[in-house]
Amino acid sequence: MRKRCIDMVYALAQRDERVVFIGSDLSPGLLGEMKKAYPERYYMEGVAEANIIGMAAGMAMEGLMPYVNTIATFITRRCYEQVALDLCLHDLPVRLIGNGGGYVYAPLGPTHQAIEDLAIMRALPNMTVTAVCDAEEMTRLMNASLDWPHPIYIRLAKGGDPVVSRPEKGFAIGKAIEISDAAGDVDALLVATGVATTAALEASKNLAADGVRCRVLHVHTVKPLDTQAIVAAARAARLVVTAEEHSIVGGLGSAVLEALADTGEPMPPVRRLGIRDEFAHNYGNQQKLMDMWGINADGIAGAVSDGLARARQ
Repeated sequence: MRKRCIDMVYALAQRDERVVFIGSDLSPGLLGEMKKAYPERYYMEGVAEANIIGMAAGMAMEGLMPYVNTIATFITRRCYEQVALDLCLHDLPVRLIGNGGGYVYAPLGPTHQAIEDLAIMRALPNMTVTAVCDAEEMTRLMNASLDWPHPIYIRLAKGGDPVVSRPEKGFAIGKAIEISDAAGDVDALLVATGVATTAALEASKNLAADGVRCRVLHVHTVKPLDTQAIVAAARAARLVVTAEEHSIVGGLGSAVLEALADTGEPMPPVRRLGIRDEFAHNYGNQQKLMDMWGINADGIAGAVSDGLARARQ
């Protein structure tokens, strides 16, 4: 997914002369073809995230469209004030590409684990927040980003993720995608974002074998949230389960709860799967840390079974 995203920056630069790439302390050979073809639109800066946000803002004010890339925790936590005031306050079309959302950098510990990036970015006015599920969907997001007039945060997964998105489902920023084949009334609605969508889809297939019908709604855009699609799907379900590789505080699960509560009408119970409100105590394997919180197919299926059992009591 990361390679596809970065390669797409060069592809977009070939189509649109506004596109500029800005990196922060990344590999000197990154996007070497773009650097050679468009040296005036390629910048590799040092460890200076606040500075590159200011650079990007200035370029955007002059009519350019910068794509800024570095590690997710650095492009969110470290320069949050600049993102808020330089980009969002002026509603500038800058694209922030965050490497390693969630536990991707698990071996490096809490300093590099972007467990709250969706929450803090969605709190900013004018900011668009995205987390696609695979490389093919990343291509569709990058193509759509050319015409989006607001700042965008693009969360990247580890890469090598199985392709579960389908081109015939279409793609538009701000529009959730029904990724399963279920229709009508169901036992459970699974709402997921990023790579958690893959786990949700697998869980739905496992549950179907046990006679439990699920719909899977893939929310590649956490903000603006497709409230209409989520509410409509929730009305036809007995239970809603959200899944994300992110803190349960302020992420997709919180956004879904807000959307359902704001309707003012009775809604099914909601179970949220994500990272609990704490920093990681263990280093090492991304999947093991996700498994600890049940952010996998078995964990999602278990949450559905438990939720339905409680609903019957």
